[in-house]
Amino acid sequence: MFDASVYTDRRNRLRNEVKSGIILLPGNPEAAYNYPANTYHFRQDSNFLYFFGLAHPDLAGVIDIDNNKDYIFGNDVDLDDIIWMGPQPLMADRAAKAGVTNTAPYKDLFDFVQEAKSKGRKVHFVPPYRGETYMLLEELTGIPFKDVKQNASLELIRGIIKLRSIKDKYEIAEIEKAVGIAYEMHTTAMRMAMPGRVEREISGRMEGISLALGNPVSFPIILSIHGETLHNHYHGNTLVEGRMMVADAGAETEMHYASDITRTMPVGGKFNQRQKDIYEIVLEANMKSIEATKPGIPNRDLHMLAARVIVDGLKNIGLMKGNTEDAVREGAHAMFFPHGLGHMMGLDVHDLEGLGENYVGYDEEIKRSTQFGTAFLRLGKRHQPGYVFTIEPGIYFIPALIDQWRSENKFMDFINYEKVERFKDFGGIRIEDDILVTDTGYRVLGKPIPKTVAEVEAVMSDPL
Repeated sequence: MFDASVYTDRRNRLRNEVKSGIILLPGNPEAAYNYPANTYHFRQDSNFLYFFGLAHPDLAGVIDIDNNKDYIFGNDVDLDDIIWMGPQPLMADRAAKAGVTNTAPYKDLFDFVQEAKSKGRKVHFVPPYRGETYMLLEELTGIPFKDVKQNASLELIRGIIKLRSIKDKYEIAEIEKAVGIAYEMHTTAMRMAMPGRVEREISGRMEGISLALGNPVSFPIILSIHGETLHNHYHGNTLVEGRMMVADAGAETEMHYASDITRTMPVGGKFNQRQKDIYEIVLEANMKSIEATKPGIPNRDLHMLAARVIVDGLKNIGLMKGNTEDAVREGAHAMFFPHGLGHMMGLDVHDLEGLGENYVGYDEEIKRSTQFGTAFLRLGKRHQPGYVFTIEPGIYFIPALIDQWRSENKFMDFINYEKVERFKDFGGIRIEDDILVTDTGYRVLGKPIPKTVAEVEAVMSDPL
């Protein structure tokens, strides 16, 4: 945990955003894997972690705005617990680490909330994402299960997003640790990406590195020689010469902060000319978008910059044609780049998106596009110092999309379908880094992970 003063300060700043009532932040319970006593690895709710810091199941935090008090509800262990888990700290001692002096058994939460309601006080909560939390909120508030989500507090949602979006020095240091773990994961993947190896051998080794150096991976590993499927979690293919392997993976630190890195590598260790041509377009889009990052620039502008770089590059090798600005404005680039440039990152790998993607990535000035491809841009608003986000352009050859657009004669002025047909077996390429917006520009976080053609080939020249 951070120092107790960090959590106290966060709760006090949240009080300035939510003016009255009580803020209810339930922690997560354990979740059964295949029978009750066999549980998934426990992961605490990120909002509870941000404001209370305790990574233990069956806790709830309350911020009483009107009376300027904070509470943690949870149970001390009994002898049965001690037999299985060993001696555990008392709840009062746990709470003290978060700067909280008021504790009570978990069952008292129900009376506490009922008393607040009886006095007409507002009970603020955020949208739940687990069934147990829906049921808990129904029991605590009396709001029917099906209506819980739409009764979440917009005032609280906006307040949490405002605070958590700006990363402090402690958080940035943790994210850099997570990138350091990702360095080991991705350079290992590069050295293992040799013909005859099955994908799961590589994804398994990467996941083991994350567990050994920090916590579980920050999201299920995406790794495939079929990179044209953007989120490919199938790891059963055997690597063959001539294919590219996309590895999109990150680690979580012991403090639960995430990294999210993508690298694409040629199976066998050497790029052929066709692979190199496409790879260097994506790399240029990645690097130019990074270099343009600064406070005040809308992330949507960075996305469009990446799209223009991709169109120009594909025109140079004959896959696209026509005016670049027109092609991007009309959305022809989305044939090859059908997703957004990136997303916020922190305690959640897609930070804060459980509170509502449009609240996190958009605002009154910049609204979400409805155009195919650009509509998937999760973050469009202007950057501020302290934002941490990903930049992850890509080029993909998706046969079903190529066939559909060609059958519809779509963007015939911009796409050279005859040449694109020859790339249907190519797969996809994505390159992703984690970026901090500074007061004057940007910083790529963590130990630099090889990404130029020469750097990738150099790492792969020493295979595992």
